[in-house]
Amino acid sequence: MKAIRRFTVRPVLPDPLGDLAELARNLRWSWHPRTRDLFRSVDPGLWEASGCDPVRLLGGVPAARLAELSRDEAFLRRLGAAADELREYVTGERWYQQQAQGYAHLPRAVAYFSPEFGITAALPQYSGGLGILAGDHLKAASDLGAPLIGVGLLYRHGYFRQSLSRDAWQQEHYPVLDPNELPLTLLREADGTPALVALALPGGRSLRAHVWQAQVGRVPLLLLDSDVEENDRGERDVTDRLYGGGSEHRLLQEMLLGIGGVRAVRMYCRLTGHPEPEVFHTNEGHAGFLGLERIHELTGAEADFDTALEAVRAGTVFTTHTPVPAGIDRFDRELVARHFGPGAELPRLDVGDILRLGMETYPGGEPNLFNMAVMGLRLGCRANGVSTLHGAVSREMFAGLWPGFDPEEVPITSVTNGVHAPTWVAPEVQALGTRDLPDIDAGDLWELRRTLRGQLVDEVRRRLYASWRQRGAATAELGWIDDVLDPDVLTVGFARRVPSYKRLTLMLRDRDRLMDLLLHPERPVQIVVAGKAHPADDGGKRLIQELVRFTDDPRVRHRIVFLPDYGMAMAQKLYPGCDVWLNNPLRPLEACGTSGMKAALNGGLNLSVLDGWWDEWFEPDFGWAIPTADGAATDDDRRDDLEAAALYDLLERRVAPRFYDRGPDGLPDRWIEMVRRTLTRLGPKVLADRMVREYVEELYAPAARAHRALDITAAGELAAWKARVRAAWPRVAVDHVEASATGTTAELGATLALRVRVHLGELTPDDVEVQAVTGRVDPEDHITGATPVPLKPVGGPDQEGRRLYEGPLALDRTGSFGYTVRILPAHRLLADGAELGLVAVPSEATGEAAGLLMR
Repeated sequence: MKAIRRFTVRPVLPDPLGDLAELARNLRWSWHPRTRDLFRSVDPGLWEASGCDPVRLLGGVPAARLAELSRDEAFLRRLGAAADELREYVTGERWYQQQAQGYAHLPRAVAYFSPEFGITAALPQYSGGLGILAGDHLKAASDLGAPLIGVGLLYRHGYFRQSLSRDAWQQEHYPVLDPNELPLTLLREADGTPALVALALPGGRSLRAHVWQAQVGRVPLLLLDSDVEENDRGERDVTDRLYGGGSEHRLLQEMLLGIGGVRAVRMYCRLTGHPEPEVFHTNEGHAGFLGLERIHELTGAEADFDTALEAVRAGTVFTTHTPVPAGIDRFDRELVARHFGPGAELPRLDVGDILRLGMETYPGGEPNLFNMAVMGLRLGCRANGVSTLHGAVSREMFAGLWPGFDPEEVPITSVTNGVHAPTWVAPEVQALGTRDLPDIDAGDLWELRRTLRGQLVDEVRRRLYASWRQRGAATAELGWIDDVLDPDVLTVGFARRVPSYKRLTLMLRDRDRLMDLLLHPERPVQIVVAGKAHPADDGGKRLIQELVRFTDDPRVRHRIVFLPDYGMAMAQKLYPGCDVWLNNPLRPLEACGTSGMKAALNGGLNLSVLDGWWDEWFEPDFGWAIPTADGAATDDDRRDDLEAAALYDLLERRVAPRFYDRGPDGLPDRWIEMVRRTLTRLGPKVLADRMVREYVEELYAPAARAHRALDITAAGELAAWKARVRAAWPRVAVDHVEASATGTTAELGATLALRVRVHLGELTPDDVEVQAVTGRVDPEDHITGATPVPLKPVGGPDQEGRRLYEGPLALDRTGSFGYTVRILPAHRLLADGAELGLVAVPSEATGEAAGLLMR
């Protein structure tokens, strides 16, 4: 029979064990080994059965065992020490507080918005890399003492649980998540009633949400939940599933995340006394509506739309994660318009003003589509990609927003992702941290790798058995699983989401050759694969089916396996146990790809296409680069064939021999040296601590300074100045350029005197900067590695209204050299000269960039 109502009965802990509840509710336990060991000792069997979840553990411990522990002096001492350590962790001075001494520019608080957060398997609110990155960001911020407030949605069904049918087709399951059974606390008003966030919907309806709080070390994470009794059925389902539903469903999710999220932050700060955020960081475009809510807060008697926009932009950071337009949420113009303005949300804002922030009004754009990333860039004064290569790809992809500027000048920087070591490093590897890695005996390091490989083999067999039982196999036909994988065989891991560009099945391009690698008599390779396809992506499901059918082949099933239901719990076993981490996306479509970082922190070597972070930090000491066929391939099939062949060659001729070639002591000395160098030299680069420090220093601190500088008065002045400049810009022009040297050659060390006459129309020299732009030139006269050199105004306007600018140009490099001139808007409160997307350059009649051959 099915229950008509569900509720949670919480355990009553004896007074001496009260600190267990505090430890269980702070998710620091998920990355703190001593706290996890404490909970394991409560009941080892129940700990494993609970999925290593302290909340579920405490809900199932018998009262007799709790009473026994309450009299166990040794346990109580450990409990007291763990509780004291947690309190010191959440209140003590850390890196951020040390930086803040004497640096008032650091923000008092930062609100970090993301549609998903991967904190722990016990809180399944993530689908893939975006959420795991967000979780690692919060955990690293907590370790550093950075005052973040996380903001997301609480999905009652999470993403989905994955299994396979007998014919290898992905099956999705959506278990109901009860917030009362999760490590969450309901945010309440002072009178004890649940705090509510409300959004207005068309037709007089409302969307209401409770706010649940997860405590991630020092960082509060606020999760909005629309499954509340005050909502109608449709509104209750807004937060049903991560990335589910149609366009309007997604729009409502993103309105609740952005607009409702700001309201939840305001409510949280009011109720707890937490400092109000000075910086708002949106992790991908899903939360972009947060900027509209903040504009709405300021409009009315205090400011008009343009003034509020400038004030809001100053303190906003936008991070893009997608290298392809298809990966961005885009909504029909009319759908967005219907949900805003009088009778809906943000009634003080003109719908036209809202739409112009997100419409693709640039060459190549779709004029009737509202683009969430475009809105994020227009609302964010500072923007970044998530690796150096992805920053460059993003500048190309969004260059249309800054017409007249070369892509390298588009104001999108990059902060390369990192991963949270305490979450992803195996305890056995963490133990090495107390020793000097260069001095660790090679035999000990090799034995550690074999231990981790053996643990993975055991985990794979357990999961594979469960998967086959779910597929309908009988126990009698599964004896072969006892021989799956070998702890002494070179182990390759591949685990990803399954969009087509990640190329799950590239390894299958030549099945005979793959089979030869798997079954090689002296140097066999074994492969562990995992991944989920989006429920609506039948193409991705077919890729999984194709791979699983190959792994089902009795000839190779002991050497290659597919594990369903990839998630954090599986990943924490998979990364340490693999010798090699494989990544073979279509370059440059991998924004970062942090899974290989997690493998590296455990001593795994990377075998990857030069994309994302690997393009940035690859060295032969750390692994291998799979050659790409960008210029040689005539079509996708040809490209895949070439790159698959390169992958087979590397495995056969480079990777496997290095793993199996042994020295006199029986050890693969060159392999062990690569492991050692990966741990010592690559490891520090891929840390989330490094990433968060860069966000603080390069993005949060400048945004906080700009936020403080742009009070309403200054924002109004800046908005009025921008309006005046935009109106006058059509009459700004470069009229004439002349130089002191003639001809096409010059001597190194010479100085060129430039004289430039410009028309500024109604603008003054205070409104602009006239620059010479210099650098090497390619055969088409394009300047590369451009360096701007400001020119100075000389005197007033002549009789025709022209102004003269002059300046020296040092010829400090040999070879083909060129220059041009341009005029940019200039104001002390601009974050970047390209911010307005306005530039005036010489016409053909004025003269193209002058090319000089330097000797």
